[in-house]
Amino acid sequence: MTIRVLLADDQALLRSAFRVLVDSEPDMEVVGEAADGAEAVRLAREHGPDVVLMDIRMPGTDGLAATRLISADPSLGQVRVVILTTFEVDDHVVRALRAGASGFLGKGSEPEELLNAIRVAAGGEALLSPAATKGLIARFLARGDDGDGPDPARSERLGALTGREREVLGLVAGGHSNDEIAERLAVSPLTVKTHVNRAMAKLGARDRAQLVVIAYESGLVRPRME
Repeated sequence: MTIRVLLADDQALLRSAFRVLVDSEPDMEVVGEAADGAEAVRLAREHGPDVVLMDIRMPGTDGLAATRLISADPSLGQVRVVILTTFEVDDHVVRALRAGASGFLGKGSEPEELLNAIRVAAGGEALLSPAATKGLIARFLARGDDGDGPDPARSERLGALTGREREVLGLVAGGHSNDEIAERLAVSPLTVKTHVNRAMAKLGARDRAQLVVIAYESGLVRPRME
């Protein structure tokens, strides 16, 4: 299956470089280019890409607003947004995750990292990269916009989960794959996938990245402060 990619960045030269890279892969193709967030939303609705590589800072409608609009559109439920940013950890990135982004990647990443990010996002996995920033992201998520800590509304929603689903959610938030969770819980990867999918349905999460956000914001998982 070919992964359809939409590029959104206000720098034409960078978009061209990304296009050459993506189109060079046999399992990917660029279906459109946008110079701002509004155009990204329009092209997403027109082409229905699998993944949008979204610059977070663009004139007019920025990447954050565009991500929120794409994530809120029921007709774009299959679209995954990967935020591209020069500043790999800041409030904007965290807000993008809350808005529905599947993860983020620094613009200075190696080409193979970018291609892997596209494949990971298209597969519905959470892309919180690089790994060294996970603790910072967790602190931002747990802090909340006003610094008051876990969101009571999020915590209440966890009541819909079974005990095993909560356990799996905690492991997903810890960055573990389905295979790793299966080994830890002595169950099959298919069983883990079932628990993950049920948790996503009950919590209204688009993908694993959103499960991570919910796990931290609800207080189910506490950030490590090292």
